Amino acid sequence: MATDRPRFESIDEMATSTAGALSASASQTAFAVFSDKAFRRWAGFADLAQGEQDRIFNELVVAWLVLIRLTLEAPDLRVDHDLKEYLALLQTKIAPAHIASLAKLGVTPAQCHDWETLLSLRYEEYARDRHQVRAAAMELESAEKELELEDLTRLQVFVPVQAVAIGCHQHLCRGETAGRDELFKMILRSLARFYVDTRLRFEGVTPGPLVRIRDALRRLLRG
Repeated sequence: MATDRPRFESIDEMATSTAGALSASASQTAFAVFSDKAFRRWAGFADLAQGEQDRIFNELVVAWLVLIRLTLEAPDLRVDHDLKEYLALLQTKIAPAHIASLAKLGVTPAQCHDWETLLSLRYEEYARDRHQVRAAAMELESAEKELELEDLTRLQVFVPVQAVAIGCHQHLCRGETAGRDELFKMILRSLARFYVDTRLRFEGVTPGPLVRIRDALRRLLRG
């Protein structure tokens, strides 16, 4: 019987193809945020030169790509052990997939190299910041009540998206974040939607903490 599913010669080939799809999804989502009128207003686009607007778009794309990588390597990702090995391979394919897509669009080798450098720097930065974000979140929440297991699970689940949102906001604003709360909230909400959907793509929709958190998040985002 005929099938539309692609056939792959190896696990590596499958990971490369999947990384390309994830990279395209990240770029499309980042562009949707970049094009949003509210985002442009809060980012002050009316006063920005084209070069600065381009820099902001690049930072958005990088944020979404790095978030995919942090999602795939999250220690609490609820997948089978065998799949974890595949996801570890897939994680390494994300950045090269984006670079390959740029090259196909005619981006020069020098510019592709700049992208490689930026992606590497932001990945290292946001991965490092996860530990500070988790510690700060636990300290803040424990000051209000005694933390229970589900509280710890929820805090752990959203560490990657919080770390990326905070870092992305800092870079978009060139460190001048005072009075830019609405911009941060939009970045966080947009990243959170993408993050939850990406995790569930690999975890499935089996009952678990993430599903309950996802439902609560979606109610919040609609508000």
